[in-house]
Amino acid sequence: MSIDSLKEALPEYARDIKLNLSTLAGEELLTEQQKWGAFLSCALAGGNEFVIQALHAEASARLGPDALNAAKAAAAIMAMNNVYYKFTGMIENAEYRTMPARLRMNVIANPGVDKLDFELWSLAVSAVNGCQFCVNAHEPILIKGGLSKEQVQTAVRIAAVVTAASCVLNGEAALQGASAIVASAA
Repeated sequence: MSIDSLKEALPEYARDIKLNLSTLAGEELLTEQQKWGAFLSCALAGGNEFVIQALHAEASARLGPDALNAAKAAAAIMAMNNVYYKFTGMIENAEYRTMPARLRMNVIANPGVDKLDFELWSLAVSAVNGCQFCVNAHEPILIKGGLSKEQVQTAVRIAAVVTAASCVLNGEAALQGASAIVASAA
């Protein structure tokens, strides 16, 4: 599997998603590690099995084992953090925002790759998961660390397109399943 197999799996109505996948795969604003770590972590956050497998195969050809593991860790830790911090932002009782999270987040301090790359992937996954608090926590670290706003935007563009691919393939699978149910009920 590869990004080409992912593009082939997308239906014609998702042509823009296919074109954006091609554009982003060739993007040069990010390092290869930043780019493919973002692709993989966002695929994991999106949860579609085909997208995950295709982008894992593509990332595996470009990243070392430490970077692959760190991209997976970014998706995992942000899945937890995004739920927790979205809650603290949603709830009217401000006391929750002053309470310590009391959740282990050791991987953020020692991700096994350049910390800026891990922060970039964490921001991209937070965008996928819709956590305003986490996006606003990671972006200043990236800018202070030397990334440009265009580089941050590129990671979020990857997040958007990978999420769209997951959405399309999840929808197609649901429609096929629904068609099978309707056919068997007839």
